[in-house]
Amino acid sequence: MTIRIGNLTDNANVVIREQLGCFSVLEYKEDLSCTSVSEAEANYYMRESNVRKRQVKIDLQGNEVSMSAGAMQYMAGNVEMTTGIKGVGGLFRNMVSGAVSGESAIKPLYKGFGTVVLEPTYKFIWLIDVDNDHISIDDGMFLACDTSLELKVVSRKSLSSAALGGEGLFNLSARGKGVLALEAPIPTEEAVVVELENDVLKVDGNFALMWSHSLDFTVERSSKTLIGSAASGEGLVNVYRGTGTVWLAPLMNYRPGIGAV
Repeated sequence: MTIRIGNLTDNANVVIREQLGCFSVLEYKEDLSCTSVSEAEANYYMRESNVRKRQVKIDLQGNEVSMSAGAMQYMAGNVEMTTGIKGVGGLFRNMVSGAVSGESAIKPLYKGFGTVVLEPTYKFIWLIDVDNDHISIDDGMFLACDTSLELKVVSRKSLSSAALGGEGLFNLSARGKGVLALEAPIPTEEAVVVELENDVLKVDGNFALMWSHSLDFTVERSSKTLIGSAASGEGLVNVYRGTGTVWLAPLMNYRPGIGAV
C-alpha cells in the first residue's frame, strides 16, 4: 500500500526549513484562514515579525522515534505506537523522572513505514545531530528524537549551585548518535555556541539552552571579593568549566534567575 499526503510539502504556503535524517521542519509563510479585518492585521504583523506556525514531519522507513507525549497530530501508513514502558515499575520511574525534569513522563515510540506529523507550534524547531555526544537540555524543549539516542534524566553535578543559579536541578539528556528535535524559544540564527577546551564560561543569567554534560556547573561571585561583586553590579554568575559546548540564547526574553527581584 502507498499513501500520498497532498497539499503539505507541495503547498506554496509551506517551506521545508530544514531536513535531517527522517525529520523535516515545515514552516507556514502565513495564516491563510483569516476571516476578519482584525485577524488580517494581526496576521500581517505576525508575518513581518517572523511569527509563523511550524511543524515537524517524520518519515519512517522501518526506523523508530521517541516523542513528547501529546506531540503527534496525525500519522499515515503502517505506523505502530507504543509507550515503551515495561510494567508498573517502568511507569513509576518515568513519572518520577518527569516530575523532577519538567518533561512528559511518557514518551511514546513510533515505528514502522509511514509519516508522522507533529502538532504545529509558534516556537522555533531545532534539529540537532548528536554525534556520539552527551547533551543536557533545558526544561520543556524536548520534542522528538531517534531511539538510537538514550534519553535520561540527569542531575546537575552541583545541586546547590543549580538551585542558587536559578537553573533546574535535573535536566533531560540525550546520549549517543542520532537526531534530536527541540522546541526552542529562539531561532538557531540567534543562538551563540561557545566551545570550551579546558576553559571557563561565566554567564550572568539562566539563558543556556543546551550544554555538554561533561562540563562542571557552579555558581560563583563575579569578582574574587564580595565587595568587588557588589560594586560591579553582577553579583553571582553561572559558571561552566571544562571541555564541551554551551548553546546560549542571549536575546531570549528574560527569565528570573540570579539576582531577580
